[in-house]
Amino acid sequence: MHIIKVDAIASTNTFLRDLIREKNFADPVCVMAKEQLAGKGQMGTTWQSNPGENLTCSVFMKINGIELNHQFFISIATSLAVYDALNAFVVPKLSIKWPNDILSDRQKICGILIENVVKNGSLIGVIVGIGLNVNQTTFNNLPQAGSLKQILGKHFEIEEILQTILINLECRFEGLTTSNFDTIKKQYEDLLFRKNKPSTFLDIEGDSFVGIIQAITNEGKLQVLLEDEIISDFDLKEIKLLY
Repeated sequence: MHIIKVDAIASTNTFLRDLIREKNFADPVCVMAKEQLAGKGQMGTTWQSNPGENLTCSVFMKINGIELNHQFFISIATSLAVYDALNAFVVPKLSIKWPNDILSDRQKICGILIENVVKNGSLIGVIVGIGLNVNQTTFNNLPQAGSLKQILGKHFEIEEILQTILINLECRFEGLTTSNFDTIKKQYEDLLFRKNKPSTFLDIEGDSFVGIIQAITNEGKLQVLLEDEIISDFDLKEIKLLY
């Protein structure tokens, strides 16, 4: 895979999207930055990362044969690829916090942001933004954040981790076919943080309630068993799982 290395840019996702507008990439391409000045997270949040200590990158992947209404399977494949890579480094107690945060025990070590590339109403590619805490050991006002160095007690080579993630990303995307949807969905659901355990959520009004994660829908909604024995579906804007 072609890798573009930069020192400091606003956002690897934005940089790569602008690059795609200029060039018609036929193959995957990765942009890796030592420092992001305005890294993006889910729901418009920012990603906090000390320069040179973590992996901040974005990867353009071509998509064929997947409809927009099945786009969450791209998120599934990406989450599983990062899980596979971190599992290779023997990171303990890995799980996926819906929709695509990667945790070690209860510590968030990786965030993923996926942006679609659409042409004439069809999904032709995605930009996968990955922020992985590697060697950073202090996080301001982020009690749930953790890093590989904190967890495993040693320094990591960021480029080695990047190469492992890219290999697994290409492998998972090669298997991203409609005939494989049920298989990867089950793999994803089996790794869900707090699955089958009573958990506390916040609704859109900020009120808390207790529910039990059951599964996800094909559209990526979280299915939660509520106290009245009814399973309700929630999208990302409607619910927040508390640690």
